[in-house]
Amino acid sequence: MAASLTPAEILNSSDERRVGATPLVRLTLRIRRFNPQVSEEPWWDEFTIQVDPFERLVEALHQVKWHQDGTLTFRRSCAHGICGSDAMVINGRNALACKVLVKDVAPKVTIEPIRGLAVLKDLIVDMEPFFDGYRAVLPYLVNDEETERERVQMPEERERYDDTTKCILCAACTTSCPIFWSDETYIGPAAIVNAHRFIFDSRDRAPRERLGILSEKTGVFRCRTTFNCTDACPRGIEVTKAIQEVKRAVLFDRP
Repeated sequence: MAASLTPAEILNSSDERRVGATPLVRLTLRIRRFNPQVSEEPWWDEFTIQVDPFERLVEALHQVKWHQDGTLTFRRSCAHGICGSDAMVINGRNALACKVLVKDVAPKVTIEPIRGLAVLKDLIVDMEPFFDGYRAVLPYLVNDEETERERVQMPEERERYDDTTKCILCAACTTSCPIFWSDETYIGPAAIVNAHRFIFDSRDRAPRERLGILSEKTGVFRCRTTFNCTDACPRGIEVTKAIQEVKRAVLFDRP
């Protein structure tokens, strides 16, 4: 009987999944560019490269930047779908470039900056309005009660808000929202998701403060339930469901 293989050995022996084991494919990247030092208007550039079909789109962008046009500008950090830095509009839909495989967009892909936020350069937008909304909902545990031990929470209490702990603040949900595109005062789905995470935390003591903030005209009732946010979330958070739960909490004055 053959010895069992480790996961790494199985991955390295896979003809289909191993990077470099498949023939390179031709990929044309059509990228919306903007540089205020060059032009007041955006323009489109196209770059054609040879790339592994199982490589991630962010690596295709690296190849363009490192070998064809060093002025191409975009955010990225961990490249593993955790930091949320590289949210972009990819073929008309919000996504993280590090979670899109080349084979799923070849032979041609269109890439634009996320919508609803001012473009600073190329694929980089001004995230401050997004984070203003996030900060406004008190996105941290509020509890000044003295305790000599950890604040105990039952598994079912933790499960109540488990889904909304997954947010990585990539802004994919907020910038997919048509209300946010047209109303910069709207607090946005991501802020509501992060408010939900603490409103329903049994250890927190400020749910009514957050509900008061979200009951204002710029808050949760600006949502029109289009589900764009849920579709856009790279972490699979049920964003629209969380928003509806916060609406009910506002209406009935209780989490």
